[in-house]
Amino acid sequence: MGSHLVLRVRRTLTVVALAATTALALPATPTTAADPRAATVARTPTATADRKAPAFDTAPARAALERLLATRAAQFTLVPIARAAGSEEDSFAVSGRAGAIVVRGTSPATLLTGAGWYLEHVAGVDIGWPGDSLGRLPATLPAVDGEITRTASVPHRYALNDTDEGYSGAYRDFTSYQRDIDLMALHGVNEVFVPTGAEYTYYETFRQFGYSEAELRAWIPGPAHQGWWLLQNLSGFAGPVSHQLVDARAELGRKIADRLRALGMTPVLPGFFGTVPPGFADRNPGAVTVPQGNWVGFERPDWLDPTGPVFDRVAATFYRVQRERFGATDMFKMDLLHEGGSSGPVDVPSAAGAVQQALETAHPGATWVMLGWQDNPSAALLDGVDRSRLLVVDGLSDRYDDLDRETHWGGTPYAFGTIPNFGGHSGLGANTGAWLSRFHAWLAKPDSALRGIAYLPEATGGSPAAFDLFTELAWQREPIDQASWFATYAARRYGGEDPHATAAWEQLRLGPYSMPSGSWSEPQDSLFTARPSLTAVRAARWSPSTMRYDPASVELALAELLQVAPALRTTDAYRYDLVDVARQALTNRSRVLLPRIKSAYEAKDLAGFRALVGEWNADIELLGRLVGSDRRFLLGPWLTDARSWGADAAERDRLEYDARSILTTWGDRVPSEGGLRDYANREWSGLLQDLYGPRWRTYFADLDRALVSGTAPAAIDWFAVDDTWARGHATYPTRPAGDPVALAGEVLAALRADSSKG
Repeated sequence: MGSHLVLRVRRTLTVVALAATTALALPATPTTAADPRAATVARTPTATADRKAPAFDTAPARAALERLLATRAAQFTLVPIARAAGSEEDSFAVSGRAGAIVVRGTSPATLLTGAGWYLEHVAGVDIGWPGDSLGRLPATLPAVDGEITRTASVPHRYALNDTDEGYSGAYRDFTSYQRDIDLMALHGVNEVFVPTGAEYTYYETFRQFGYSEAELRAWIPGPAHQGWWLLQNLSGFAGPVSHQLVDARAELGRKIADRLRALGMTPVLPGFFGTVPPGFADRNPGAVTVPQGNWVGFERPDWLDPTGPVFDRVAATFYRVQRERFGATDMFKMDLLHEGGSSGPVDVPSAAGAVQQALETAHPGATWVMLGWQDNPSAALLDGVDRSRLLVVDGLSDRYDDLDRETHWGGTPYAFGTIPNFGGHSGLGANTGAWLSRFHAWLAKPDSALRGIAYLPEATGGSPAAFDLFTELAWQREPIDQASWFATYAARRYGGEDPHATAAWEQLRLGPYSMPSGSWSEPQDSLFTARPSLTAVRAARWSPSTMRYDPASVELALAELLQVAPALRTTDAYRYDLVDVARQALTNRSRVLLPRIKSAYEAKDLAGFRALVGEWNADIELLGRLVGSDRRFLLGPWLTDARSWGADAAERDRLEYDARSILTTWGDRVPSEGGLRDYANREWSGLLQDLYGPRWRTYFADLDRALVSGTAPAAIDWFAVDDTWARGHATYPTRPAGDPVALAGEVLAALRADSSKG
């Protein structure tokens, strides 16, 4: 791992130097901390003489604290310290009296990690993704009992899936991204994938290889679909993009990368591995391209043979343009032959070696990041590269059993990763038991190549407990006890201990947060969002078909949350969780009701059929009102944000279609019906009222007519229904309405009434 030390030194030197800063060492003797687990965690007993002088400005961390904590940020003193000589380890220490908290850390981001640890484990509040209990902070922050120290057990704490921008919102502004960066730093993340604006690099590169601006703007897909273009799966969909949009997104991408650098975090940029526009070989003599076939009905872009004579020139141009526009970094994300790509006549080891050499030429010492997914990285690919210069961010660490990454990847450095949701489904839960049983065990193996964690949901901002627990893995030297962690989480989540909150989270722990590994890493999705059918078992084609936990646990959790003390109900975290848990409890009811509706229909029991359909429709109506009470479940901002990026009416309409389709049809008829439809189904206000609810009402009305008339149900072109909605322009509320506590109570009453009917 010696090369990683070089990388870390380079990252530190990119941060603005703080003149005449005195190096401060962490204490040699452990002290008692407010966190009961503090004594079990390794301290950093390194003498000052063994450390290099710190060289970073604390101002970016200070600014982040002010954004997060407003006036209370003034009660923190931030002090830079250096890593121990020869060490890659990030560390922080927290101490201080009431109202005067001192945080020492090895980077601006690590200072924020220390402050976040203080807020959770001493002050007893939570800043989650999403939801917080900062309103429960006292005016004077509480003192630290002694000094708390933590040292990261792994150098790489990576975040964000290739799909995150598309499914989390490709049309957010910098304020939104800045908030996400602050939250990631607060939870110890130090490497973040930044695809925003990558189209600029391709656009400017291929203008120099025979393509017009119009051709390239037609080749680049809409922002919500660009993640799959960067993976070489599609091109052009929801386009063309405008020149102003390309420039605006490049500006945003540069701001994101600069903010990460200012905090001492690494922006991980897309690398070049050979994706080219149509007809590239015809315009560039000597170039050899390999057709990549189709991906779920989309025609894939061609692959430029990396071993050919033109690749190096294109790669050099790509990296030069990228550096000039987005600045320097030393980590680049790329996946060769993703999900069925064809190597054709190209030798894969040689191609991989050429891709790595082009990266090394442009960025000496850089790390190539690739996703561990399906058969990627293949043995052939790994045979052609210097494996010490790779980092595999494993998307399957908690999904399957009997994994041996050291043997499978031949000692290639990797990060323990999770994909707890696909498409940003609304489902609650994660395989946390697998995280807690595997991470420390894998790290302790004698031949361990584990060098990091990788938080890789396909959309972020929907499971605060999962994010909090997973990122804490890297800062705990000993295995975490699941039951005690969730009990502690329940107290800080709402800013105070409460027996009902504890009981609620114990039920959630036993249910959706203890799903087993072996086949899935995400919970089942909603049948309310499924394409109407009496035999529907999932909404998205690749989702689990059955419940992955006992649904009674969620209903019990809802009942307990509704009894939490009034003083804690005012927190944003409580109100978000209450809506989310009530949503999940009501959603789970769909898996009980639909089989009963099917039985009544097949028995030609018209009265029973109508009664059950009435319950179903009432549940969707109630669900729509419930999620409409929280801004995180509103469709309106998603669409308003998309339209805000358009320069004229036509572009605003294209961008709105891009944003609508990614949630519903995903693509045109062939890829949509090929499996992508409803992949990103969300139980959001707007979608429930105008798409999912009407789909089911139409379907059940036709079944009702068939029962009455004794004829067969009519065939419905569901793609046409969905596509009409995706191309529409109806507006939706951007502000929540209704009382979430009252609505959650209505959900519980409805569930109990339904249960009493059998």
